[in-house]
Amino acid sequence: MQIKAEHIQKVMGGNVLFEGLQLEVNTGEHVAIVGVNGCGKTTLLQLLAGADTPDAGRIIKSKDATIGYLHQIPSYPLLTAKEVLEEAFANIYAVKAKMTKLELEMQTEVTDKVLQQYGHIQELYMQQGGYEVDAQLAMIANGLGITALLSQPFANLSGGEKTKVMLGQILLSNPSILLLDEPTNHLDMQAIEWLESYVQNFTGMIIAVSHDRRFMNQIAQKIIEIEDGEAFTYQGNYDAFVAQKEAKIEQQFAEFEEQQKKIKKMQETIKRLKQWANEANPPNASLHRRAKSMEKALARIERVKKPMTKKKMNLALTMAERSGKEVVQIQDVSHAFEKPLLKDSNLSVYFGERVAIVGDNGSGKTTLLKMILGEIVPNKGNCKVGSSVKIGYLSQQFEHDNPAIRLIDAFRERVSVSEADARHLLAQFLFYGYDVFKKVKDLSGGEKMRLRLAQLMHEDINLLVLDEPTNHLDIEAREVLEDTLESFEGTIVGVSHDRYFLQKIFTKMAWIEYEHIQVYEGDYEWARTKRLSVVNVPINEKAQAKIHNKKELSIEEQIEKLELKLKEPKLAKEQRLKLEQQLEVLYDQWLEGDIEHA
Repeated sequence: MQIKAEHIQKVMGGNVLFEGLQLEVNTGEHVAIVGVNGCGKTTLLQLLAGADTPDAGRIIKSKDATIGYLHQIPSYPLLTAKEVLEEAFANIYAVKAKMTKLELEMQTEVTDKVLQQYGHIQELYMQQGGYEVDAQLAMIANGLGITALLSQPFANLSGGEKTKVMLGQILLSNPSILLLDEPTNHLDMQAIEWLESYVQNFTGMIIAVSHDRRFMNQIAQKIIEIEDGEAFTYQGNYDAFVAQKEAKIEQQFAEFEEQQKKIKKMQETIKRLKQWANEANPPNASLHRRAKSMEKALARIERVKKPMTKKKMNLALTMAERSGKEVVQIQDVSHAFEKPLLKDSNLSVYFGERVAIVGDNGSGKTTLLKMILGEIVPNKGNCKVGSSVKIGYLSQQFEHDNPAIRLIDAFRERVSVSEADARHLLAQFLFYGYDVFKKVKDLSGGEKMRLRLAQLMHEDINLLVLDEPTNHLDIEAREVLEDTLESFEGTIVGVSHDRYFLQKIFTKMAWIEYEHIQVYEGDYEWARTKRLSVVNVPINEKAQAKIHNKKELSIEEQIEKLELKLKEPKLAKEQRLKLEQQLEVLYDQWLEGDIEHA
């Protein structure tokens, strides 16, 4: 055993977060904590880290346990990002300072005592990994994508950049217990995949709070769900947890219904026995005793709780009149700000397609979206939006010209309804009672996203443009959004780091890399595998591979890919027709190739 919570009680702001909560995580276990927003996941991490104390109960840790936990960003006004990372090696540098001091002494006089001290300290320096410090720092910085930040003052970095540097510092300190609170939030996909690999190979204990389902599938051996102030443990990764939870709820419903039948039967029997006893002449004392005995038995029954079905957002995204076939045409676009982002790039989006724009942070994904929205004009080339295209935009940041405006008034600016109707509609997005009178500036990230979704549901659109739509949503809200997008008949273009979301929704990838857009006609996993096979080509072959990029897939592979795509049940009619036409052309080419070969 390495860390344990016993009978934890915690009350915050009058709300009981935990009541008798118990959990235990053992040495080497990798655990993910899940639960709806506000259930106390971050508070639990703070309690386990010792950054907060429970109102009742206790946290037990092994004496030799060292904890790495990023819960706030310290101030380093005079240090560079590299120097902040080097804080993790404070003990090693203290040993190195002693070595340097002895080396200076040995320049003037060498004694057996000094040599013995130097040998002991040098051995300690080696044991602590002193000679690997630079390599470790470079490996962590490169993996998290912060190498370019190392020389910059820490105070000048953005919030996300500071978070990445502090995460790097924690990883370099190599604690025995690693507590991670939404570790993937500020990372691009390359850094997330590196962190997954690091965590998988980490020999210590990991307790992570995350909404990233793919991340939890990769790193978790056990899921702990916080529900109604208690902790429930499930073995396996996130997908295993979902299956077990569904089975558990089904069993609880079956047990509840079975018990309710038994209780109802006993109540009817008691009522009947009393009626018979009273109707007898004289009244039958034996029947009264039997009824009394059965009432006591009924009172002793331990009642099975009815499983709670949580309220979900009621989303129904309907398409306006359909747009033309060509929704977006990006032709030979080049654009730059401080540095070049896009160069001679092309992308075509057709009606009914689900296109994801992916790439590293700063590669130009959001810039591309803003070109589609007409907010940015490219330095060179054209970005054309087709006829009858009506755009609905869902941004990761909900900003309003008047932050002091009430939520209900902000909603009614976009949706022309009475206040009573607005309250009814907002309730479908989990805004109840006085929630609708909150000021927009006081809303959480998740509440702002729900407000924007509520507006979108009542707008006339056939092209949905998404910019990190899942960032502030809990897992249940993400699943509702995914179900809604799957049933949307229009076109979707989106940017997201949520790989689970990308895999579920999008069927075409526009990957921005080296200032160009590489289009993959397939889902995220297929595109990722294909891209890696290209990236791993030796450097001297890359230029040639780029020229012959369209010949990467054999005709047989292209046919197989299109056939798989056509099997998707929710494929739009226009898109299905287009794919069938492409397939016919490929079949003709395949047959012609066989004849020529013969």
